[in-house]
Amino acid sequence: MFGYITVCEPELKVKDLRRYRAYYCGLCRSLKERYGSLGQMTLSYDMTFIVVLLNSLYESQLKSSSRRCKTHPVKKQDMLQSEITDYAADMNVILTYYHLRDDWQDERKPGSLLGLHALGPKAKKAARKYPRQCRAMYRELKKLERMEAAESTHLDEAAGCFGRLMEEVLVYREDAWEESLRRMGFFLGKFIYIMDAYEDLEKDKAQGNYNPLRALSRKPDYETRCREILCMMIAESTACPACRTRISCAIYCTRESGDGTTESRKKGKSKKKHEPVKLNNRKHYKIPAAVCVSHDGGKPAAAAL
Repeated sequence: MFGYITVCEPELKVKDLRRYRAYYCGLCRSLKERYGSLGQMTLSYDMTFIVVLLNSLYESQLKSSSRRCKTHPVKKQDMLQSEITDYAADMNVILTYYHLRDDWQDERKPGSLLGLHALGPKAKKAARKYPRQCRAMYRELKKLERMEAAESTHLDEAAGCFGRLMEEVLVYREDAWEESLRRMGFFLGKFIYIMDAYEDLEKDKAQGNYNPLRALSRKPDYETRCREILCMMIAESTACPACRTRISCAIYCTRESGDGTTESRKKGKSKKKHEPVKLNNRKHYKIPAAVCVSHDGGKPAAAAL
């Protein structure tokens, strides 16, 4: 369930694309500093989007640097890091752990088992810092496991589990932004889950794995209904009244001022519809700014892993 939230590069100005890449490289650097080379292998565009969004909302102090790396050994790459980048790195490792566990349970991939053993201790250490988020991950993924075991065809219920998981990840702090971020995270999580099910349908049919779209795929208007559902999910995700402008301009509205802090600048609203575009043989549903993006009871966070 990774790789669905990215940017549509042709829609970005050169300076905005450079800034996005600086956030991406900054996240990669944080993963290396906190988890070594193994952590860097978990790098994802999805978490880069969260870094951009939360830095825009909280205007965190940004640390700018230029470094070479294994991927770019010759030319130095600009990097932007903050406390939110470290948070995203921790969430990325924890989510990757669960992703590997899901792959092992579904498909028995040897690589997933090796990744679980290598990443397990690091993921448990990170989980102790975020009990609220990790309890939600454990709770919702357990619900998904029960639905998979029962071969449930309730798409909305299954997608809702991942939606509630994502809403906890997006809530960096329980403050004035919490309600809007929860709404955005919930529908964004549902979009990711349904898109993942859509792309894996044929493979899951061939391998006999669970897929909530199996029943819907038998209907003649399957493709149309999937497109409508996905467009509705991504539209609801960006419809938060309290922070619509900040979210829709997430890529554009954060820039570093002279003293190293961040400030905002307002951009005009996009009039483009949420239409799918094909990039690298995958559908990307564009949203504004070209970003194609409870109860705390239960086991302790570390035990949940």
